[in-house]
Amino acid sequence: MVNQPQPPLLEIQNLKKYFSAQRGFIRRQLVTVKAVDDVNLQVQAGETLGIVGESGSGKTTLGRCITRLYEPTGGKVYLNDAGGRISVTELEGEDLKRFRRKAQTIFQDPYSSLNPRMNVLQTVGEPLLVNKLAKGKELEERVTETILQVGLRVEHLQRYPHSFSGGQRQRIGIARALVLQPEVIVADEPVSALDVSIQAQVLNLLIDLQQKYRLTYLFISHAMSVVRYISDRIAVMYAGKLVELGPKTELLEYPRHPYTEVLLAAVPRTAQRHRGKRNVTPGEPPDLANLPKGCVFVPRCKYAQDICRAQAPELRQVGTNLVSCHFAESLHLQGIKFETT
Repeated sequence: MVNQPQPPLLEIQNLKKYFSAQRGFIRRQLVTVKAVDDVNLQVQAGETLGIVGESGSGKTTLGRCITRLYEPTGGKVYLNDAGGRISVTELEGEDLKRFRRKAQTIFQDPYSSLNPRMNVLQTVGEPLLVNKLAKGKELEERVTETILQVGLRVEHLQRYPHSFSGGQRQRIGIARALVLQPEVIVADEPVSALDVSIQAQVLNLLIDLQQKYRLTYLFISHAMSVVRYISDRIAVMYAGKLVELGPKTELLEYPRHPYTEVLLAAVPRTAQRHRGKRNVTPGEPPDLANLPKGCVFVPRCKYAQDICRAQAPELRQVGTNLVSCHFAESLHLQGIKFETT
C-alpha cells in the first residue's frame, strides 16, 4: 500500500494586506501601501520556515495576517490538521478563538510585549483563562509545568517583568505562547532585542521545544545568520513580495535572486579565509505606496535589463528554489558555504 503524501499544515494562497495612508501636508492625498502583495507559501508540519528580509519587506505583516492579528485584504490561509481543513481567513467568533489556540505568536520585544502589572503566573495563565481551559489550582499547575520547560523556576511565578533580564522575559513570552499547546508558532524577530550570547540560548530552546512537541515555526528575522541556524527552508521577501523560496542549504550556497545575494553579502564572516570585500548595494527599499514598474528590485539590481523595468517576473521553479527573476537561470550569484563541525 502506497502512503498518500500529507498535505501541508499551512497553505497561504495569494495573500495580500494593503493599508491606507495619508500623504502630504497641504494637499492631503490618500495612498495605498502594499505591505504584503500576492504571497503564496506552504508550510509542512514540524518544519521551521525562515522568513527573511530588510525592515519594511512585509515579514511581520505576513505573520500577523496568518494568525489573524491583521485582517488580510485578499487571499486565503488554510490550516490542515487532525480536525480537517480550516479556512482561517473566513473564521469568525468562537471558531476564530479556537483557531488562535492552535496558532500563537512570540513577539519581538520582550520589554513591551509583557504587561508590567501582571506577574508570571498571571501572564502565562491568561490564555488559559481567556479560552476557559483551566483555572485555580489546575491553571497554576499548567503554568508551572510550562515555565519549567522554558528554563524558568517555580519561584519566578510571583515576580513581575521588571525583575527579569531580557532573555528571561523572552522565555516568559515563549511560555505564554506554549501554554495552549499550539500547532503553529509565529516567532516574530524573537531574538533581535537580545544580546548575542542570549540569542543562542533562546534559539536552542526553540529547537528543543520543537523536537519535543513537533511544533511548526514561522521564524521571522532580518538576520540571515539567525535564520540559517534554525530554519529548514528560507523564504526571502522584498517590498511585500516573495522573491525566493528554497531549502536552506541550496538557497544559501546557490542563491538565484539578486536580492538574496545582497542579504548573504551582509552575513559576517569570522574565519580569516572567508573575509573579503563586503558588497554594499546602493539605494533603499522602495516606497510601498509607489512601487516601481516591473520588478520591485530593479532600482537596486546591478543585473537589471530592459525587460526588468517593463515586466514583473513570475515566481517559478528554478532548480530546487522558487524564484521571481527573469534571469534566474543564467545568473551566477555569490552564496556562502558553511563548514559542518
